[in-house]
Amino acid sequence: SSSGRVPPLVSCTRTRVGTASDEYREAFGSVLRGQLVESRALEVGTSSEGGYLVPDQWASTLVQARTEANVMRGLATVVTTSSGTFNVPTVSSHGTASWTAEESAHTASDEAFGVVQFSAYKASTLVKVSDELLQDNAFDLEGYLTSEFGRRIGALEESAFIDGDASSKPKGTIYDAGVAVTAASATAVTSLELVSLFHGLAREYRDQASWLMHDDTVQIVRKLVDGNSQFIWQPGLAEGAPDRLLGRPVYTSSSVPAPTSAKKAIVFGDLRSAYWIADRAGISVQRLTELYAANGQIGFIASSRTDGANVLAAAVKVLQMA
Repeated sequence: SSSGRVPPLVSCTRTRVGTASDEYREAFGSVLRGQLVESRALEVGTSSEGGYLVPDQWASTLVQARTEANVMRGLATVVTTSSGTFNVPTVSSHGTASWTAEESAHTASDEAFGVVQFSAYKASTLVKVSDELLQDNAFDLEGYLTSEFGRRIGALEESAFIDGDASSKPKGTIYDAGVAVTAASATAVTSLELVSLFHGLAREYRDQASWLMHDDTVQIVRKLVDGNSQFIWQPGLAEGAPDRLLGRPVYTSSSVPAPTSAKKAIVFGDLRSAYWIADRAGISVQRLTELYAANGQIGFIASSRTDGANVLAAAVKVLQMA
């Protein structure tokens, strides 16, 4: 200030509200264990289907658990929406430039636009916990439920994000991906076919592309050699890093079809650009008190809503078996 005195510090601490508040988190934990709690604390998280939205800290942990069980969540673009439908504008084809002589008319070349509409398909799972465990405060109920919910829903999502047919589930990335190479065999691939798939993807997407295949396919590919009898498979450059094929990282998933007749067995593409996952905001948990009481158990239903689809078809290609 002009007087030379230092102005007093102003506290910038933000008060957490709604499902991010400590009050909500504590009340939610009490409800899970069947303890009485003032309902006002949970009003902000009331679900239309009788459950409660999980606290923000829970949601973050659940998302991480789903990602660990779901390779596509680590490769694709993930967005969160606040409504049941979500539209993503796309460019179907680009215009071109042309040489123009002096004083000649310019040649028009328009862009072609489209749109991909995302819905909100529900994924749900039911976990039963014994009364004794619920009464034991040493039992990490929240940790157990987040781990189980994340693992189960994550595995279900991965299957759809890779090979889903959009029938009450998301559309997988290989569902309408372009076939760049058809293998000569119904059960095997060659190194030359992999090179053809690599170059079947447009140059602008290859530098960020990844391979995705079933473990049965990995076993075949790891045995392939080049013209100098050198294995084309390369170990990861650091501990924990993915192995590489023709210079690009390789990821495995049991949701990619195994190499059998007519299946799209190998995916190669820039999945960050090609595939989008649209999560509907909020994961809800419902406590079932009476349904399993005769067996001394309490049920917990977790549900989330999501969708997925290719928004840039040119950024992903596949190899299809004969």
